[in-house]
Amino acid sequence: MTHTTDRPTREASGAVVPVLAFAGIVVAVMQTLLVPVIKDLPQLLDTAPSNATWVLTSTLLSGAVATPIMGRLGDLYGKRRLLILSLAVMVVGALVSALTSTLLPMIVGRTLQGFAMGAIPLGIGLMRDMLPREKLGSAMALMSSSIGVGGGLALPAAALVAQHADWHALFYGAAGLGVLSIVLTLLVVPESPMRAEGSFDLPGALGLSAGLVLFLLPITKGSDWGWTSGTTLGLFAASAVVLVLWGVYELRIAAPLVDLRTTARPAVLFTNLASIMVGVSFYVVSLVLPQLLQLPTATGYGLGQSMVVAGLLVAPLGLTMMFTAPVYARVSAKYGPKVTLILGMLIIAVGYGAGLGLMDAAWQSLVIAVVLGAGIGLAYSSLPALIVGAVPASETGAANGLNTLMRSIGTSVSSAVIGMVLANTANDVNGVAVPTMHGFRVSFLIATGAVAVGLLFALMLPKAKRAPQLLASSEEAVRGFRGLVLDAGGAPVARATVTLIDHRGRQAGATVSGEDGSYALTVPAQGAYVLAAKAFGHGPLASSARHHGEERAVELDLSLPGETVTA
Repeated sequence: MTHTTDRPTREASGAVVPVLAFAGIVVAVMQTLLVPVIKDLPQLLDTAPSNATWVLTSTLLSGAVATPIMGRLGDLYGKRRLLILSLAVMVVGALVSALTSTLLPMIVGRTLQGFAMGAIPLGIGLMRDMLPREKLGSAMALMSSSIGVGGGLALPAAALVAQHADWHALFYGAAGLGVLSIVLTLLVVPESPMRAEGSFDLPGALGLSAGLVLFLLPITKGSDWGWTSGTTLGLFAASAVVLVLWGVYELRIAAPLVDLRTTARPAVLFTNLASIMVGVSFYVVSLVLPQLLQLPTATGYGLGQSMVVAGLLVAPLGLTMMFTAPVYARVSAKYGPKVTLILGMLIIAVGYGAGLGLMDAAWQSLVIAVVLGAGIGLAYSSLPALIVGAVPASETGAANGLNTLMRSIGTSVSSAVIGMVLANTANDVNGVAVPTMHGFRVSFLIATGAVAVGLLFALMLPKAKRAPQLLASSEEAVRGFRGLVLDAGGAPVARATVTLIDHRGRQAGATVSGEDGSYALTVPAQGAYVLAAKAFGHGPLASSARHHGEERAVELDLSLPGETVTA
């Protein structure tokens, strides 16, 4: 008998969290890399403005498609493996873009770069599988916030490069960061021991991809095509049909790409809906403040700053998000991630509300960025904890991938709506559309409204009776099983994989025993179960058990046979 291949090759070191967070930041850089040169893209690529927008749209679409798919593949075949693959594809895409000045190859390169967005949920999944509970909250918070951190820090860095060097240097720099992230991941991050049962749902992946593209394409291009045009409305209708058929298919197969029954749980559903609203609010400030800062003072309201200075004044948005991770951990440990999400949204609302009257000086933009960064950081940090606490361990990657997708949909909707608002309220000055203060304030009001809706969704989240079982723990599980994994001599076995199997033979949950041998698993419903345990150096164990549905844990120690498993 040989040892299982999903055993980690080494224990996680203290450098795992910063390395994974760095990977998330590198991936997020792709989203805002070209913001400083957006207005120059038609000239740089020798194409029409409507064609140049595909350089940004392609990255958005591929990222939306890749995020849930890479999460599921990571659950099945190894999250570290898929994380490295995501980063490698990003590096290839960056090099393709760096070596061209024509439209089609640039779109191909940017599409490949978007596939790296799957690194965020993969990193969160790795953290859940490897880290002790006391470190998990702040680690996931930092990983979740890396989307905003990378986007915020990329603005001044990209502006500096674009202003003083050839714009292709942006892609060479991104490729270098990607290679560095791959090397660090190979050296520091071990593979997760967790694996989901089943096979990859290829028809489901194709159906979801088609539905997302049909939905996001008219959102991103609706302003160019016309929101009431036949093309826009036809694509929206087609996306509805495809996604409904996809949902019916997913409900009928044993191993779906997305477990829609789990997604329909209130804890998951309302978290994902709130995520869309947080994504909307995050992107508004990224669209408004840089334009306000760079408009000339001759307009009467522009702040007349250079591209680099504008980027530096907005950068605290990302920095504050990064520094809120330890604050989130303390607040969430005491009050729970639901309360932290609500607190974050309230701070965002205060930031946008105050921002309506703080647009007269550059330092006021800095204040807005810091306040919004704190609120968005708390909100983003809460989302993975809410998702992880509501899904089985084997579905972490796919569930967080779907949640990241919800944020991306929020930013897409925000980009389309705010772009339309600013365009419709702009003044025409010698053939150039100049955004107005009225348009900026309407944009802030839209963000405030989105946060208000998100706050309602957050208030609908079910109240957790106690902290979610993010990893094996000796604490009591809610309506489930808990105990110790022991060897033949009665000694605890650390990092044993414990899988919960229902009466139909389907996996209902999984976890890894702690350093003291303890495990804890929740059950979805009362009934008969089998707990299967395995660990390197021990024979496997399958133990039958029944749970009667009461809100407490059934004590069940799992004693592994004394058989020694050789490599």
